[in-house]
Parts: sequence; structure tokens; C-alpha cells
Amino acid sequence: MQLADTIVALSTPPGRSGIGVIRLSGPRSLEIARAIVCDEQFTPEPNHARLQTVYDLESRDALDRALITYFKAPHSFTGEDVIELSCHGSPVLLRRLIDLVLTLDARLAGPGEFTLRALSNGRINLSQAEAVRDLINAQTESAIKQAARQLRGELSNYLQPIKDALLDIIVPLESSLEFVEDDLPDVAVGRITQSLSELTEKVERLTATFRAGHLLKDGLKVTLAGRPNVGKSSVFNSLLSSERAIVTDVPGTTRDSLSEVVSIEGIPVLLVDTAGVRTTEDKVENLGVERTRRAIADSDLILVILDGSEPLTVEDKEVLAEVGDLPHLLAVNKSDLESFSLNGLLAEASVPVIPISAKTGAGLDELRGAILKPFAEGGARDAGLLITDARHHDLLRRTQGALQTSALLLEQRASEELVLAGLYDALRFLGQITGETTTEDILSQIFATFCIGK
Repeated sequence: MQLADTIVALSTPPGRSGIGVIRLSGPRSLEIARAIVCDEQFTPEPNHARLQTVYDLESRDALDRALITYFKAPHSFTGEDVIELSCHGSPVLLRRLIDLVLTLDARLAGPGEFTLRALSNGRINLSQAEAVRDLINAQTESAIKQAARQLRGELSNYLQPIKDALLDIIVPLESSLEFVEDDLPDVAVGRITQSLSELTEKVERLTATFRAGHLLKDGLKVTLAGRPNVGKSSVFNSLLSSERAIVTDVPGTTRDSLSEVVSIEGIPVLLVDTAGVRTTEDKVENLGVERTRRAIADSDLILVILDGSEPLTVEDKEVLAEVGDLPHLLAVNKSDLESFSLNGLLAEASVPVIPISAKTGAGLDELRGAILKPFAEGGARDAGLLITDARHHDLLRRTQGALQTSALLLEQRASEELVLAGLYDALRFLGQITGETTTEDILSQIFATFCIGK
């Protein structure tokens, strides 16, 4: 990306809306704004919206009345001059205005280029930039809160004292290497060893939050499986609190997989309703059964639905055999019927067995809790700062390993060069989290995941 020119993009979602926002950033932003309002003296007060008419430069016809807001460098999101046009959200009008701006020596922004410019100009660090993406993509309130914490700089604030302490260890080691011929005294070695132990523990505590953070950000994939007509689709609808799946008394009604995301205690859970597993001559239903098997294999958790009003059938046992040792729960449906029985499952099952009624809602709260229990230890929604990004987790693990290696070498009285190598690696890994030592290739990979206009 060329970061010295002026870029433009639609910053609101495509489609019709009450308002559409077009954003410009770069040295020609104000000049372009003056051109489209046909006023060379137009000098809006920074951070104040002005209502102006924007014109078609060829015909000089008025296109719209728009609110124009000017953010003057360096006090803008990108650190450059920024213009935001808020006009009526007609897709045709917005496209025409963007085309107009492109004729005035601007170019279309790439994915995440506004945020990349904010990073390049020191307005935010890399972990905050990634938090912008996570905030936009958040599926639950808990995920929003966690992304907002990282956007405020909590992660970099946590890491900065660790980096400072690392430098405090590196300096005397470098001095010893350059100016002292004898080995470090035992007192100095003990002090450095203690400091490394404390730093390793801090990094380890933060690294350990990834399990909860990953769950909060990416959620779980839970597949409902069972033979036909046990009430999978009814349970699916009840968990969603919506009539998403068609429910009938006819076995095999569900021919294809349906999926919806539901928030359970702040965790996004992708529920997948599947075709009933059974042997059938129906080609369409057979395709659905094959998709069910693929969904089972790809799931974090399988929710096996059984009909508690009937004894276990051969097909039920086939489903249980298919699930095997994969992570699963047993939800025994139709607990509202007089004929309901757990059929000895409580004694035989090695996994939780939850009696439920999709019709009355009985047992569904317990089922929701059981879905999360194997994954959310202690409840991610009530936790403090969490590591939600796999890249951050990997770098923290590398940091932890480098610190442990250096501590071991120091204990073995290895040369200062070897000890310092691990400490510099740890410092570099921490710098890659906040973008201080990140390569251009890594930046390209990260910003390719952003939406255009942000």
C-alpha cells in the first residue's frame, strides 16, 4: 500500500440506509472536499460537522446535502487529514460520490488501510489495531467488552513493564560481557534468576487466558445429532428461542444442515441442526446423513438427542457408536410426557445426561450450562484481560519458552552470550505483539482480514 496518497472508501455497510458515510484520508482530503462543494474557500472548523451541498463536477447539478466533518492532522484516527461525508444512504448516490472523489486524484482504500495508517503514524499499536477488527467482528456483548479493553491499550500496558524489566536484566548482562572478565557474582545471578522467574510467571498467567479468550472470540460449534424424529429441530428452535427449523411428526423432515449463532452466557455458540442418522433408500436424505457425519467430525461438541418417551432403538445405538469418544452430551428429550424415562442411561453413560423438554423448556438452562462447562472454566465473561488472538498466544508461548531457556542457561552458568540470546528473543516476540518488531509480511496478513473502509 502507498501510504502517502489520499484514499477513499465507504465506511458504512453496502446497501440502502438512512445515512451513508464516505471517508477520505491523506494530504488532499480537504482539497477534494473543497472541490466537491464547489467552494475553494471552504475551511471547516476541525471536529465540527458542516452541512454542505455536494455537486456533480461535470453537470454542476447538486447531488445531495451532506454533513462534512474535518479531522485535522495529526489529531485524527489515521494521524492524517481526514474528511467524513455523511449523506443519504442511497447506493447509487454513494457510488457516484466515490467515483467523483476518485477523479480528484484519490484512490480506493485497501482492507484495513485507514487503521494501518493509524498504526504507521503512531496513533495506535498493532494489538490495538487488531482490537479494532475484533470489535467490528464481535458476536456477543462479552466479546465487545474484551475487544474494547484491548483497544484501550490494556494488553500493551500489561506487556510494557515486562519489556522494561527485561531490559533491566539485559543491561547488566551486556555490561558484564563487555567490561568484566570474571563471571557474574552469585548475588547478581540470584537476582537475575529471581527476576526471570517473576517475568515468566507473568507471561504464563497471561498466556493461560487464551482458552477462555479464544472461546469468547470464536465461540463453539455444537452439532445436534440423533435418529429421525427425536426432536432435534425442536431442541434447536428452543435453544435459539426462534422457529428457525421446520418441525413435523414426519421422520426425515430435516434433509440438510441448518446453522445459527446463539449467545450462551456471553459465548457465541454455532448450533448446527442436522438430518437424522439412519439407513434409507432416499438419495436426498442420504446426502443429508453424509453432511451430518461431516458436521459431527468438525464439531467442538456433539449434542446427542434421544427420545426419552421410547426405549433406546438400534438407530439410537448407531448414533452413539458413530459419536464414539468424541466430546458429547446426551440430551434426553420429551421429559414432559408420562412415558418419559432415562432408560438406565444415568447408570451407563460416561458423559452428562440432561433430561429436557423442547416443548416446555424444562432442562434447557441446565443444557446450556452443560454445553459451556467443558470449555469455560470459571466463566470467561467475568474474567479480566484475556488473550483472544492466536497470534498473540503463539508469541507469548515463544516468549515464555525463551525466558525459561535463558533462566536454565543462567543456572548452568553458561556464557552471557547464550543467556542474552534468549532474552533478546523474548523481547522481540513481545515487540511483535504490539508491532514494534513486526515484519511487513505479517502486517499484510493481519490487515488482509480487515474490512474495507476501516
